Amino acid sequence: MDVHRLRVLRAVVADGSIQGAAARLGYTPSAISQHLSALQKETGLRLLQRAGRGIEPTAAGRALAQEAARVFERLADLDSLVADLRAGRVGALSVSYFASAGAAWIPPVVATIAREFPRLRLDLRLIELLGADSSAPDVEIAVEGTRPNDPAAYQVYPLLTEPFLAVVPTTSPLATRTHVDLVELRDQPWVDNDVARGPCRQIMLDSCSTVGFSPAFHIETQDYATAIRFVAEGVGITVIPRLGLGTLPASTVAVPIVNPTPRRSICVRVRRGAAEHPAAIRMLELLRERAAETARPAGPTRKGARRDSTTF
Repeated sequence: MDVHRLRVLRAVVADGSIQGAAARLGYTPSAISQHLSALQKETGLRLLQRAGRGIEPTAAGRALAQEAARVFERLADLDSLVADLRAGRVGALSVSYFASAGAAWIPPVVATIAREFPRLRLDLRLIELLGADSSAPDVEIAVEGTRPNDPAAYQVYPLLTEPFLAVVPTTSPLATRTHVDLVELRDQPWVDNDVARGPCRQIMLDSCSTVGFSPAFHIETQDYATAIRFVAEGVGITVIPRLGLGTLPASTVAVPIVNPTPRRSICVRVRRGAAEHPAAIRMLELLRERAAETARPAGPTRKGARRDSTTF
């Protein structure tokens, strides 16, 4: 059935006359009559009948007009859905991120996206837990040097280059230093913080190699927070990117490393197929804001201080 003809039928039934429906819809009475005749042929039903000098719907015509109301409600819902999809308010967006970026940036960014796009479903994925067969995300926060499965499918935007710091116990002679040469960490007992052997660990190992040593790992952990807790207990030191420091325990200090300073660069990759999605555009904007805040210098980090209080 032609939906437009159903709309004409509803108008005629609601007004009780062809002339009134024609005036409401902006048609001639002749055009209304032609639509009604065509609809009766489509349905094989008599929809209207004479009543004195006017017309009235038959039982079939009234039933069809009433049921058509549901059709138009659903069409209105579809129109609204199309508008929402165009504006990025519905659908889904998959986002992958590594742990330290997730802890520092993802909660406030996602909270803003959820408020601004309330009908959008966000599929959040921790990179460290993804398998090789995982589907490609729409947005990926990653350390530069890692490669997506299909590099050509992504647009890449740099976010931040940040230093690694040595986290040491407050009882260590290094705790009072304004900085420490990397080679001075040679004989320290190290706490590993990346059993996954990821790119950040490799950056640190490569830096150590340039000054002629490999760290002596006494303890292996899987994350920065646990490694820092071991340092707080006085069993060694750990070297962590600035973003991964979080709130340090009172018994630890983060000391800048120099000669050389290990650094990692963070980027956000946006899948080309999602590049025009309003939520992806907004997420990129929010991530740039968070990265700028992270890079903003402040005072020196000491016990109990937050990671964003270190000057570089």
